[in-house]
Amino acid sequence: MGWKMRLPTAALLLGLVLVVTGEEENNPCAHDPLPEEDTVLCKGLEVFYPELGNIGCTYVPDCNNYREKITYWSEPVVKFPGALDGASYILVMVDPDAPSRSQPKRRFWRHWLVTDIKGSDMKTGNIQGKELTGYQPPSPPANTGFHRYQFFAFLQEGRVISLPRKENKTRGSWKMDKFLTRFHLSEPEASTQFMTRSFEDSRPFQALGGGDRESKNKSKRR
Repeated sequence: MGWKMRLPTAALLLGLVLVVTGEEENNPCAHDPLPEEDTVLCKGLEVFYPELGNIGCTYVPDCNNYREKITYWSEPVVKFPGALDGASYILVMVDPDAPSRSQPKRRFWRHWLVTDIKGSDMKTGNIQGKELTGYQPPSPPANTGFHRYQFFAFLQEGRVISLPRKENKTRGSWKMDKFLTRFHLSEPEASTQFMTRSFEDSRPFQALGGGDRESKNKSKRR
């Protein structure tokens, strides 16, 4: 093939590449990574939800009703491949953006707190231990933007962990820093986070007129 013939062929191939690349960038089902400033917690933990797989350090995709499904799915599989077999761990899940990232008056919303997890179980994601706070799915309120859902694995080191009755009465406005100080917990052994927003804010939901319908039934969700 002469060089004159190659030019239109190359132009056609370049056009196809641009089309494919554009489709990938605009794919609502892509697991888009978090911005660099939100990757500081991407350290060793993996969080698996049904249909989504590992969503650590990504946005929950705005397709297939994933942002609604995650509000009623049961607890995820959380794995720490680097866990020590003979150690015990504490797993914490919080929302630091309650009710919104711009006005986090109720941070840190405690979604899940489990202690006495064997290292061998943390490796496989078989989270069994003493559940001090039962799992509550992410349910950010409408019109509050993206929320971060953060997971931390702390080395327990023989400590007996508990929550005072007053502290256990509510999930919101949890003084996580005081909790960590009380039990001499410093840096987590592993961590991660993902981000999602209310499914009511999604384009498919609003296109169906759901926004007007659901605005009448606002609930206290975080």
